[in-house]
Amino acid sequence: MKRLLPFATAAVLSISAACAGAAEASMTAEDSTASDSSRNKSRNDSTLDGEVSEMVSLVLTDSTEDAGKGKYDTLTDEDFRIVAEELGVEVAAIKAVVRIEAGSTLEGFWAPGVPVANFVQSLYHKYSGKAKGRKIKDAKVPSGLSGYGLKEWTALTNARKVNADAADMGTYWGMFQIGGFNYKLCGCESVEEMVEKVSESELSQLQMFAVFIRNSGMLDALRKKDWATFARKYNGPSYAKRGYHTRMAKEYDRFKNDKKTSDKK
Repeated sequence: MKRLLPFATAAVLSISAACAGAAEASMTAEDSTASDSSRNKSRNDSTLDGEVSEMVSLVLTDSTEDAGKGKYDTLTDEDFRIVAEELGVEVAAIKAVVRIEAGSTLEGFWAPGVPVANFVQSLYHKYSGKAKGRKIKDAKVPSGLSGYGLKEWTALTNARKVNADAADMGTYWGMFQIGGFNYKLCGCESVEEMVEKVSESELSQLQMFAVFIRNSGMLDALRKKDWATFARKYNGPSYAKRGYHTRMAKEYDRFKNDKKTSDKK
């Protein structure tokens, strides 16, 4: 049984909006992550149009394992394999991106229903002037957090009380650390929808990553393991200074070698 990849339908419907507002949806060089790296995610309109047919064909196969899967379960190797196969990339390549963005745990949540979130004050101020913004006056910091996670969600929650849209757009979400300002390239109608999907499960985060790299023109570089090109588009012009390309290449080799070792057993 086949089912359309979640977000794929929404992504196709939002292609025109993404083309019209590519500059708005893409990040400029001044934007940065919590680690102060920029993520320039622009692409040209012709590339967007050319991948509409690809987006429609992006599907995942239902399985009995998926049917019994808990909402916040950690991704399985089968999850990675299915998405990697549909994208035409290696599992090790996707895991290399996760390792750099999410760390050694490869986790997208700090607590059930509470995705990893890195709030950037400067981005919040930037989008405060552009987004009308919902106000969530009764916003509360999620329970079950401590340390860095508690710090980030406290800052995000306080900002949401003033301008929730700008706060969410100024935050990097989940195991792939995709900026909320990229919601259109993720196939969502609003940043609120993007956050809802990121909060569903790690599988949702993986599927959103698949849509995002297609719409952002990064898929070919990931297929070729052209880490410099991929890192420049994913992490911005400061990628080389921070060694994103060499770190991803190293992690790719490690995952690839781990698989070879596992296959021999």
